[in-house]
Amino acid sequence: MAQQAFEEQRREQQQRIQTAMGKIKHKIAVISGKGGVGKSTVTVNLAASFVMHGFHGSVGILDADITGPCVPKILGVKGRRLQGGSPGIFPVVSPFGIKVMSMAFLLPSDETPVIWRGPLKMKAIQQFLSDIIWGELEYLFIDLPPGTGDEPLSIMQLLPEMDGVVIVTIPSEVSQEVVKKAVTFSRQLKIPIIGIVENMSGFICPKCGTEFNIFGAGGGRKIAEDLDIPFLGKVPIDPQVCEDSDKGVPFVLEHMDSPSTKAFMEIVKKIEEFLKKKKKKEA
Repeated sequence: MAQQAFEEQRREQQQRIQTAMGKIKHKIAVISGKGGVGKSTVTVNLAASFVMHGFHGSVGILDADITGPCVPKILGVKGRRLQGGSPGIFPVVSPFGIKVMSMAFLLPSDETPVIWRGPLKMKAIQQFLSDIIWGELEYLFIDLPPGTGDEPLSIMQLLPEMDGVVIVTIPSEVSQEVVKKAVTFSRQLKIPIIGIVENMSGFICPKCGTEFNIFGAGGGRKIAEDLDIPFLGKVPIDPQVCEDSDKGVPFVLEHMDSPSTKAFMEIVKKIEEFLKKKKKKEA
């Protein structure tokens, strides 16, 4: 009887997830093999780039890093609280029209740690997917913590219809080695790989225009070629990206003519091309 009740509860939960997620046209996870590659910053600026590309009000971010949520800070909604209503809980809306859900909205303070084991993390992610009223969205970006642990595995298993993953790396050889694990992880779970983004790809001197490869060069493209997956582009280092993130403003919305913003807009085009090809294959 207990097993039967558990299975019934699991089916009901999955049905609720399918109902909530069914209103979202495209679901894309952003992952990395290791920390320190700027994955959350890439996620936020990628979402903001889609807003600039004509999808204002129809882009959302699910911050699925349960123990280290930072998307609210980068989006300028740190300290906000969720609002509930008769249908459920509504995500916070940033000043730029991006809807966002994060564990950070449920914690009493920035210093409060989340000391949870795997089952509790998975339960939280299930509720984020089933109980949040996202409404109709064109794109939902899911910012996952580094590695291939509880949160990435839960998301992949609960959303088998996901459009794909974007993998973020930096040019260094250490990052290259770990990213290969993220590629293998995605393939084993049969989640399409949209492509690789090489972040922190060289520093362009604002005075002389010379490029300095602080973390090496070409790592992301080499992984893409070696593993036969698309290379979406490289985003150069720009100190202003860090400053804007600390201020809670997506970089691409403030510096539209910068090389980094142009790189993000090219990545947007390649993601859209991937989704169009995927749709044709499924038709």
